[in-house]
Order: sequence, then structure tokens, then C-alpha cells
Amino acid sequence: MTEERLPPSQQQATVDKPNFLLSVRLKYVKLGYHHLISNAMYLLILPLLAVGSAHLSTLSAQDLLNLWAQLQSNSVALMLCTCLIIFLATIYSTTRPRKTYLVDFACYRPPGPDLQCTREIFYDKSIAAGTFTDDNVAFQKRILERSGLGQRTYLPEAVMREPINPNMEMARKEAEEVMFGAIDQLLEKTRVRAKDIGIVIVNCSLFNPTPSLSAMVVNRYKLRGNVMSYNLGGMGCSAGLISIDLAKQLLQVHPNSYALVVSMENITLNWYFGNDRSMLVSNCLFRMGGAAILLSNRSSDRRRSKYQLVHTVRTHKGADDKCYNCVFQREDDTGRVGVSLSKDLMAVAGEALKTNITTLGPLVLPMSEQLLFFATLVARKVKKIKPYIPDFKLAFEHFCIHAGGRAVLDELEKNLELTEWHMEPSRMTLHRFGNTSSSSLWYELAYSEAKGRIRKGDRTWQIAFGSGFKCNSAVWRALRTVDPAKEKRNPWVDEIDEYPVHVPKVSSVINKAAAGNE
Repeated sequence: MTEERLPPSQQQATVDKPNFLLSVRLKYVKLGYHHLISNAMYLLILPLLAVGSAHLSTLSAQDLLNLWAQLQSNSVALMLCTCLIIFLATIYSTTRPRKTYLVDFACYRPPGPDLQCTREIFYDKSIAAGTFTDDNVAFQKRILERSGLGQRTYLPEAVMREPINPNMEMARKEAEEVMFGAIDQLLEKTRVRAKDIGIVIVNCSLFNPTPSLSAMVVNRYKLRGNVMSYNLGGMGCSAGLISIDLAKQLLQVHPNSYALVVSMENITLNWYFGNDRSMLVSNCLFRMGGAAILLSNRSSDRRRSKYQLVHTVRTHKGADDKCYNCVFQREDDTGRVGVSLSKDLMAVAGEALKTNITTLGPLVLPMSEQLLFFATLVARKVKKIKPYIPDFKLAFEHFCIHAGGRAVLDELEKNLELTEWHMEPSRMTLHRFGNTSSSSLWYELAYSEAKGRIRKGDRTWQIAFGSGFKCNSAVWRALRTVDPAKEKRNPWVDEIDEYPVHVPKVSSVINKAAAGNE
């Protein structure tokens, strides 16, 4: 394995020594404040315990005998209190939420290089299609060069053929290859029998055939007759976390169950052949991919599971027309169907993120950060000051941010004040696999595992954006240290030494171009 890079803040420590020393002092002041607030309860309780212990040490043997006699004389009250405590403990144990464990997951990667799409192949396909103007061929070339995608992303067979041949048969073939490829790996890794799966949830936004994709899974693996199957469509790139949340809710009411979640997107029937630039961006960013995740509520699965689901937070901004219309599937002037990206997309995503983290923050942030945020909020009512952005690095060790595009990643890195090290899984996933829609979060988590970064107790924040407009979060806690040497089916395992690669950031002007406004 390659040696892990230090965060950029440490790499640049020797560049400007006075500023560095000042930043170090401020860092340790904040760290001391954080520890003080976090351990305030212990600092208050310890003196009380010390006083109590000192008082008990002054009691004589006769005083202790008198105390025991008083307890015996009130045996009825003591018994009632004991029964009440047992009753309340029983109620709590039977009504508390069931824990949701992530046993394992698998990401699909085509077995050979036949479906790999370099930039040159993409250019040739655009020209060969014969439907794009010369200006729009050049436009797609500029977008692709600035997109953050590398030379080994994958496109389905229908798009890679000569000539391009998108049809229902090829779309089904793509769906089967991705879904069954990921599920086969998952069942092999977990050694769970297909008959033991009680819940199946498949999410794919733009391809919804009849019978459904979830029915295809039931048929292929001959799942039992009472299996609960759900097929989520039209929910965009954040549908993967909606599926996780739905599985969590179902596992609360169905004891001793396994839930299989499959997240994917289908490219074949959604390749855009028109010349509306707001729709052409999707061709440049979206690529073939998918993931399968096995969840369990069985207490016996805790020891072999990788993660425990801690929180899910869902935010929907669809009541606002601007948010609703910013990612919209429609026909262009020539009747060709595509997904249009509005110029308001980045602003809408920022608002959705703000709403989501406002809900998530109190659940995960230490009290020290919550107090700073509250104090700044009160101070802003009196004086115009810069809003305080909580330091989510104190709440999470790892970040899996949906690899929707380089502009999105740049914006979140700046707004959440993350380092290059924290953004590395997202940027490398975009570079290696492209935007695989709802499954991108799992390629990112697989990257962190392949790098040997996941340690027992580590917390991971998955965050995704999707049409509607939605922003969804999931928080996971690692139940064990993941040994990359044992991850034989990891999509990164045979090439992890090649990463990270340098991917330059884009300027705001280029960001606007990537949103289809140039």
C-alpha cells in the first residue's frame, strides 16, 4: 500500500513560519477549549464524588449499622422501587430502536477494459453520432477536460458500439450486468444465502422497466415468496441514501431480517443526442456503475459487520419552484429527451446542504462546537459578523461526498473547510469511475478501505444531492478495523497504489461552464 499523505495544512507547515506558528497556537487553543467543554461533566462530577467519598469515610461502624436497619425497615418501599426499575428497563429494551448493521457492500467494476472510455474515445463517439454541432462537440470536449474524470471510466456496451445503439434490450443488459455483478460479489463476501434476504430495495432514477428492477433481482436469485421488494425511481443521485433510510425503517419492524439495497443508474437510454448545452453536461459526467449493500438487524451479525448506521437525515426542498426545476428531465426544441441542469444548481445545493447540516449538527457535533455556533448566532443579531461554520472534522474522521462533478466538490471543500486528504476519496472516485450517481458514495468508502484508513470507532459522513431538490446524509460508525489486505473484491484493490493522482481545481468561470452556461 502507498504511504498516506499528510493533510495539506501539515504539508505546508514550513512555507510561512510565523503564520504557521500562529495557526498552531490557535489550533491548540481551540483544541483545549474543545476538550474542556467535552469533559465538563466529568470535571463537575469528580469533585462531588470526592466530597461524597470523604463524607462516607467519616462514618463509623455504628452509623453504617443504623443505615442498614433503616433500609430493612423500609423493605416494602425498596422492593417496589426495584420492581419499578426492572419494569422500566424492560420497557426500554423492548421499545428502543433496533440497531442497523452494514454487514458488507460491493461495487461493480466491469471485468475487462472493453468498456473503458478515454477522452479520445468520447470525442470520437460524439463526432460519430452525427447529431451534435461542431460548437457543441468542442463544448463537450472542454467540459470533459475540466470535469475531473480520468481516462478509465466506463460506458455501457450500447454507447461503446459502432454505431451507438441505445434500446430497451441493451438497457436491460446494462442493468443486469451492474446489479447482478455487484450482488454476486456481495453474496460471495458475506456468504449469506439469497433465501435469507427478506427486504429488497433497488433505486435507479431514469430507467424503470416493467417488470421492475427489483423484480429482476427477485427472479434472478429466486428469493422467497414473502420478500418485501421496493423499486425507487426518479429520485436522483441521492436516492441511495433514501434507500438506506427506507431499509432502516423496515428493519425496525421486521426482526431478524436482512435487507439488500442496490443503488445504480442506467446510461443506455439516457444518452442525450441533442444540442441543448444544459443537457449535454450529463453525457460528460455520468458513467456506468452500481453498488449492492447488505444490512441486518440481527444482534448476532454485529461481530462480523463492518459498520453500524448511526443517523440518517433527509432534506427536501421541492416545495420551492427554483429547487424543483434545477434538475429536470424534459424534451428539447427538437423533441429529444435529456436532463437539464439549471444555472441555479450550485446555489440550490448550498441551501439544501445548509438545511441538512442544521438538522444533523446537533446530533453529531460536540457540545463545544454547538456552543460556538449558538454564540455566533446570537452575536449576529446584535452585530454584523461572519457566520460560524461548525468544524465537522471534530465529528467525523471520513467524508464521502457525492462525486457529482468537480465544481460541486470544490464548493463543499471550501464551505465545510475540509482538507485535500478528506476530499481525496470523492475526487479519486470521480477521476476513476466518473459520476456513477447514487452508487458513488460506496466507491468512495471502498477507496478509504483500500487505503487502510478505516479504524474501529471511526465515523463516516455520507452526503448526497439529488433532483427534487434533495440533500441526504447518513452517518456510519466502524465496528472494526478494515484490513485492506483482506478486501479481495474491492474495486480499487489492484490499483490503489496509483492513487491519489493530482487533479487541479477549477475556477469559478469554469464551474459556470460545467453547469452548461457557457
